[in-house]
Amino acid sequence: MTMKRLLLALLGIGAYAAADACTSLIAAKGATADGSTLVTYAADSHTLYGELYRQPAADHAPGAKRKVVEWDTGKPLGEIDQVPHTFSTIGNMNEHGLTIAESTWGGRPELEGSGTIDYGSLIYITLQRARTARAAVDTMTALVDRYGYASSGESFTIADADEVWVMELIGKGADNPGAVWVARRVPDGYISGHANHSRIHRFPLDDPNTIYSPDVIDFARAKGYYSGPDSDFSFSRAYAVTDAGALRGCDARVWAYFRKFAPRGTMDTYENWILRGQGEPLPLWVKPERKLTANDLKWMMRDHFEGTVLDMTNDIGAGPFDSPYRWRPMGYTVDGVEYTHERAIATQQTGFSFVADMNAARHDAMRGILWFGVDDANTCVYVPVFNSTDIVPPSLDGATADLYNLSWESMFWVNNYVANQAYNRYSQMIPDIRNVQGRLEGKAEADVESAAEALAGADYAAAQNALRELTLATAATVTSDYKNLGDYLLVKYLDGNIKKEADGKFERNPHGMPVQPEFGGYNQRYFKSIVDDAGERLRVVEPNQQ
Repeated sequence: MTMKRLLLALLGIGAYAAADACTSLIAAKGATADGSTLVTYAADSHTLYGELYRQPAADHAPGAKRKVVEWDTGKPLGEIDQVPHTFSTIGNMNEHGLTIAESTWGGRPELEGSGTIDYGSLIYITLQRARTARAAVDTMTALVDRYGYASSGESFTIADADEVWVMELIGKGADNPGAVWVARRVPDGYISGHANHSRIHRFPLDDPNTIYSPDVIDFARAKGYYSGPDSDFSFSRAYAVTDAGALRGCDARVWAYFRKFAPRGTMDTYENWILRGQGEPLPLWVKPERKLTANDLKWMMRDHFEGTVLDMTNDIGAGPFDSPYRWRPMGYTVDGVEYTHERAIATQQTGFSFVADMNAARHDAMRGILWFGVDDANTCVYVPVFNSTDIVPPSLDGATADLYNLSWESMFWVNNYVANQAYNRYSQMIPDIRNVQGRLEGKAEADVESAAEALAGADYAAAQNALRELTLATAATVTSDYKNLGDYLLVKYLDGNIKKEADGKFERNPHGMPVQPEFGGYNQRYFKSIVDDAGERLRVVEPNQQ
């Protein structure tokens, strides 16, 4: 997500050490069960507090300026001309249901941008100015053309209720503030995605669903990145860095998504691309075997390569409790040989994530539904936020707490309370988490479905009010129930024990005293690893009987 990948490369640190990264998955119209467009995003970072951003709509006087502040660092970058009217935004969605997500791939270090607009500001400025995905592409490219681009190589998902576009963009270096870019519309009926590696290879040069900067090929030639015919030009090969980290650490996440929903076996051939960089690159999009739902995308955001050759629970790194998590750094060296942990879609260091569901058949006030969660997507609860939402729930605002200040009124902190207990005893605790998570998300999904039916004929203001209350109530319930869940986990699994339960309460003997708990122990693989390491030292030897 940030410049960290590039900076680590410049410092000579392996690509696997880069930990800040994002994932965006896509399902275009025709690939979804109800005709929605679906887009996901995980803002993964070690320094990002999970909150829901909001910018109200506003009118601006002639000559007004807008300050640009770098999203990652808070560094002032300059000013740009303001437009007469800006739309309201909530998270990465605006009042018209336009949604923009991203993932950073860094690219050639000499092309680091030197302009006024960084990738994060580009997203939120565009959401304030564009109504549709196609207009957003035009807005974003016009902004970097006029004011220059201040970040490294970036992939953007740009979606409305009808179209989804993937745009990839990189700067031209310190002496040229502009950018080169390609944007492609995901065909109806297909799924796509990107995860910190450039995904656009060869592209049609005369197609209304593919647009690109006029100099995208000529600039690559001038810089010595490409020398072949225009028809063979690959944006990714020219401008990105295709190393092991880009494939196994990045494209692998998209491959896991494709593998889950494409016809069985069709993605197996791309294991060579993921693991060795051999064969054809992973395609930009594939046709799924069945139509997807928003719930499918929520669970895909919780993926750890389960059921694949990269399954994170299948080696001793998973520990005694089958944990699909690894602590950073990702790369390590043993006897002079480099190795890596896997980098899955779901990861512990996430500020926020979402599944955006855009559908023009719904009431205008809920044309866009932003299923929004904070902290690890695997253990979060996705709360419904709507394109008309004009108030941030207190548990999701940036005033209640931050990364250095804990509050039990903060959804980010109560989710961390739950998740960080589970990381160390995953197989034991995750069923308890799934029970509460499933109940809360099931209730929220049912409430949204009921609201869609009840509000079909309502005026906008009435619908907005009802949906606002739904968001506020759901966020409050999730925050409270997850704090209770964290307390429950602490009590139940205290000191390595597992307290017994009956009728929803911890068991006591007839005299009201605690009963003997269960001892969960470890899995057999972990026991074997101890024996292999310790040898005969831990073997039980009975004394000779006389």
